[in-house]
Formats: sequence, C-alpha cells, structure tokens
Amino acid sequence: MTMQRRDRECHRDSLVGIAHQAMIDKGLDPDFGQAVEQQLATLEAPAKADDASIRDLRDRLWCSIDNDDSRDLDQLTVADDLGNGRVRLLVAVADVDALVKKGTPIDAHAQKNTTSVYTAGGIFSMLPEKLSTNLTSLNEGEDRIAIIIEMTVKSDGSVEKGDVYRGRVHNQAQLAYDAVGEWLESGTAAPARIQKVAGLGENLRLQDRTADWMRGLRHENGALDLETIEARAVFADDKVVDLRQERRNNARMLVEDCMIGANGVTARFLAARGLPSLRRVVRSPERWDRIEKIAADLGERLPPDPDARALEEFLVLRRKADPLRFPDLSLDVVKAMGAGEYVVESPGEVSIGHFGLAVKDYAHSTAPNRRYPDLIAQRLLKSALAGAQPAYTREELAALATHCTAQEDAANKVERQMRKSAGACLLSNRIDDHFDAVVTGASDKGTWVRILRPPVEGKLLHGEEGADLGDKLRVKLVGVDVDRGFIDFVRTRR
Repeated sequence: MTMQRRDRECHRDSLVGIAHQAMIDKGLDPDFGQAVEQQLATLEAPAKADDASIRDLRDRLWCSIDNDDSRDLDQLTVADDLGNGRVRLLVAVADVDALVKKGTPIDAHAQKNTTSVYTAGGIFSMLPEKLSTNLTSLNEGEDRIAIIIEMTVKSDGSVEKGDVYRGRVHNQAQLAYDAVGEWLESGTAAPARIQKVAGLGENLRLQDRTADWMRGLRHENGALDLETIEARAVFADDKVVDLRQERRNNARMLVEDCMIGANGVTARFLAARGLPSLRRVVRSPERWDRIEKIAADLGERLPPDPDARALEEFLVLRRKADPLRFPDLSLDVVKAMGAGEYVVESPGEVSIGHFGLAVKDYAHSTAPNRRYPDLIAQRLLKSALAGAQPAYTREELAALATHCTAQEDAANKVERQMRKSAGACLLSNRIDDHFDAVVTGASDKGTWVRILRPPVEGKLLHGEEGADLGDKLRVKLVGVDVDRGFIDFVRTRR
C-alpha cells in the first residue's frame, strides 16, 4: 500500500497538482481567468509597426541561446568588430509591450504574479503561451519588433557608450546552451544550426571574447564567481528518475554577461533622460561575519568588513580546490549575503548597486516574457524614445518594486518546494540510508542540510545543535512527504 502511494505521488500528474496548490498557497495565480482568455482571442499575429524610427536589422546574424527546451525567447545577440580593440554588441529584446498593454487583463495577470515559475510540476508562465512562446517570442525564422540595446565594449571590458532604439529583427538560429558551450570550450565541430548560417560561428566567437572582456572587468571590481545548485527533475515514463544539475559553461556566461551589460545600458539610458527606474540591488552582505567564518574553517582569511574583491579571490581559490562542493559553498555565501530586491532609483540618487555583480547601474530589462520588472523597464524605455510622459509615476514604481520583490520571493519558495517534492520522490525508497551533507540554513526556524548525491535539501530534525551555514555533517534519511516537499534527516556519527 505504501509503495502504491509513493508511485502515485511520484507521477508527473501528481506533481502538477502539488505545484498548482503551492502556487495558490504562496499567493500566486496558477490559472489565466476568463478576461485573459477573451483578450487573448483578439490577438492573432505578432506586433507590426510602421514607425519610421524603427530600424530594419533583419539581415544581421541574430541568434538566441537558451535551454534546450526553452520556447519563450526574450533576447537575441549579435556583434560587430570595430577594430582597435572595440566591439559593438547588440542585444534585441522582445517588444512584449507592443501586444501586452498596461492595464489590460493579460497585463493584470502578469502584474499579479510578476514572474514565470518553473517547477517539476510544469511551467506557470507569466504570460499565456500563445504570446510568450509565439507572438511575443523571438522565434527562429520569424520577423519581430524588438527593443535594441547597443553598447560599444573596449578590450578592457568597459562599455564606452550605449544606446537604445527600436528595430526589426530576424532570429537566424535558435541555439542551446549545452551544445554551444561544448563547441566554444572544446573546439569540436559547431552545432548544425550554426554551420547552416554563414558567418554565425565567427560572430559567436566574437561575442564570447567580448563577454570575457566584460566579465574580466567585473571580476577585477569584485564580481563574485558563484555557482549554485538548481537541479532539474528528469522524468522517465512520467516518473522522477534523477535530479540533474545544469552545468555552467561558456554559452551561459556569454548570455549572462551580455545581459548584465544591456541592463546597465538600460539603467543609464533612463537616468540620462531624467526618468526613475526599477533597479535590481543586492546590498552588502547581512552576515559577513558568517562568510568570514566559512572562509576561516577552510583555512582562508577575509577582512572584517565586507570586501567584494577579497571574497571573489577566496571563491576562485575554492572553485579550483574543491569543484564538487563549490556549488554548496556558493549557496552558503548567497544565503549569508541576503536576498536581492527591487528598488526605485531616481537620477542623482546614490545607487545601492549589486554586490554580487559588482555593478552600480542595474535594471532588469532583458526578459519581458518572463519577468514583470523587465516589462516595466520596456515601457519606460518606449516612453523615453517617444518623448512621452513616463509610463509609470515614481509612486507607482515604488509600489511595484515592493510587490515584485514579494512575488519573486513567493515564486522562489514554490520552486524550492517543488524541487524538494521531486527530491522526495527520488528518495522515497532510500529511508535509513546515510549521506554526506552540508548545512545550508540555520535559524530559529530550523536547520537545513543538502546532501551531495542527489543534490537534495531537507530539514535536520535531530543533531542540529551548534550547526551553522557551511558545516559538513553525516546524516540519515528518516522520512519524506512528497505532497509537502518535506525531506527529513537526523545527524549521525557514522
């Protein structure tokens, strides 16, 4: 009877139901209502515009790089070698606002959730899939209207100048992180989709070099080299059979660095025009003393006050010394730093900045199909380009900043719960097994540990006395609850 119940709980359909309820429990709406469906029925084609200011850039070597199964494509990239150690880097961002207008039912749903939520029980898209994977997605072989974020990058990694304008684009190739990453890193034959487009391989290598320049400068300024575990459930016959950690590679870093650069250009573009904007910030670490102790336990010394460069040097050393456990160390540091948040910044105000990225000007703007703050930024950019009144007042932005921070936190909790539900499925037949673990959370609410294989987190029910972030323990699995995502361990001496 117990095994039958476990089999039922671990079926994909059961995880769908668990995820649906988790969304509701955390104040998110898992379903699109009737008003959304009615509006959606009126949208039959991608946005078109005859504004003379929209530049025709369809002949460029635009491509997208995303997960193998991604269908909501938010951005494309292309680069030009300007000579003398300078590269023009262009990021095209899907013009979602062209179809999703402020105050409409679809916009209201997006504003409620503020983000797409990705779980083992399915994807709860911020926008209906008819939009996010079709009409507002920068799909391969399709013409689309986009916001173009242009930057000139010097070989020292600095952005010499930036601009924003509207353009028509055409995605020449939809590429995947793993295949592109392997090609960039190993020198093997290029993926077939790259080979089909003359010049695309050379252009991607130019983008990769440019991203390396920008990343190098940020790391000199103290950007943190972090690699946290975000394991995805692997299914066979609709049952969870594994949790697979996505490996960080050159293709992922290429996209990350291009987007960080583009988000900086967005923030500075709005500030230069006297407009407030939503900024994504991470303040100085809340528990620097704990980060100091983590380093000391590993034989390293950090200064007594928060120092991004010193922390980055420590992380680089640890990645080389213990790559297997580096994601757990990264997670410890991320938790000690505290959560990111959205704030409103007006021109002339002292910027809080993003401690982990070592940047001061940072506005989320490159994923409007998936994140509401990016759609807000897009509307502000379009207001500025049109010379119109800002799409939002400062008071509206302040309220939205608080709301987006809260809803993002709720979405993260749903995703964590569903990773634990998938992990509980995977471990349901391993009760009383022993594992090596690392402490990932310690507070008045309890102590949590992560085992290494599979990468699953659970609560420590016994033996938590004196345990703190980063401590290594030996634990025994004593129980799982798939419905609630509970995985329970006790500390052992074995």
